[in-house]
Amino acid sequence: MGIRLVITVALAVFLGSSSGCGSEKQQAGDVKREAKPATPTTAAALTLASPAFQDGEPIPVRHTCDGANLSPELKWNDPPVGTVAWALVCHDPDAPRGDWVHWVIYDIPGELRGLPEGLPDSPELEFGAKQGRTDFGRPGYGGPCPPPGRKHHYLFELHALKEPSGLKAGATREQLMNAIRDKVISQAVLTGTYKR
Repeated sequence: MGIRLVITVALAVFLGSSSGCGSEKQQAGDVKREAKPATPTTAAALTLASPAFQDGEPIPVRHTCDGANLSPELKWNDPPVGTVAWALVCHDPDAPRGDWVHWVIYDIPGELRGLPEGLPDSPELEFGAKQGRTDFGRPGYGGPCPPPGRKHHYLFELHALKEPSGLKAGATREQLMNAIRDKVISQAVLTGTYKR
């Protein structure tokens, strides 16, 4: 009986100390989890806006073929880290002949936070940006000019790039998209509408 009692006590002490080790390991694991570095906060999303019209609202006549056909003023917020250039395309997916390209402008310097109203149709602009060929067959902005009937949507798509496109002036939208495929850091879209 005495031997059984000694074995039982020894076994109880052993099991107790083993479970203690397990809980210490668990506590150590908890400490490690608590010591993980905090996840960095996400930067503000890239946004594109225009003083001329709100997202989803009609584009003023002055920016269409029924008016002065001026490119609208555009503004965007601070870019993601690593942005060195911008590219922008405006197109109309509702066009009868298919997605119609109204503006292709790229290699906009990364330090800029917008474009002024009424940019010239020059292939190369004085601040370093280049303009591509639109579906009107020329460089520069071509405003909304839909056939009478239903409302059309005009998408202004801004791309933040980690390096310039490498293209010469006069590139098409397709050529630009292929050139920047692996260079885009972030994107923003502003949609305007127009109906005649």
